[in-house]
Amino acid sequence: MRSPLLSIIPALLLLALSACNGVETHPAEIDRFVAGNYHYYSWRSEPLLNTTSSRDPMYRLDPVLRRSINNTLQGKGYILDAKRAQFSVDYIFAEGFRDGVKGEAASNLSTHPGIVPDRNIDQAAIDNAYALGSLKETRNIGIQLNDVGRREEVWRVIITKLVDDVNIIEDERLYKSVGSAIEQGMRTLPRAQ
Repeated sequence: MRSPLLSIIPALLLLALSACNGVETHPAEIDRFVAGNYHYYSWRSEPLLNTTSSRDPMYRLDPVLRRSINNTLQGKGYILDAKRAQFSVDYIFAEGFRDGVKGEAASNLSTHPGIVPDRNIDQAAIDNAYALGSLKETRNIGIQLNDVGRREEVWRVIITKLVDDVNIIEDERLYKSVGSAIEQGMRTLPRAQ
């Protein structure tokens, strides 16, 4: 007979791993969204068009965010249909910084000076402590769902992701990184009925 403790170990492991992925979410309560019994949605704004060949990263990020949000909503059973839309989707994106936060690459480093017995400190460890224990860049995404008829917010989430590699230029790597953060941020949103 299996111990009840053994059956919860995988759940605890999954929880611990998800806590270490550098994504922080702040979803609103879902009561107002559930009360709307929504099935169809549209985008509140049009996709960004890069008509001037700007190198602004927002032109690369906009289609990635839209694709990630669409995939998450459609995976929950919502249908993108502008003519029958009951709620609209919009987002706000901002870059930010956090001081003294360790990224995934710095999990074995301390941001505080100290002595560790039986550890040889070499110049590389010192350099890594400075490089990986300083300001961390973040990507902040606010996703807002609005009732189309009443023109009021019915749900929102703020997603903050620590950026370990600010030089991601491949669209698929960017989509994978952003997609997992969006999926995690929208996990409390219920499935379409």
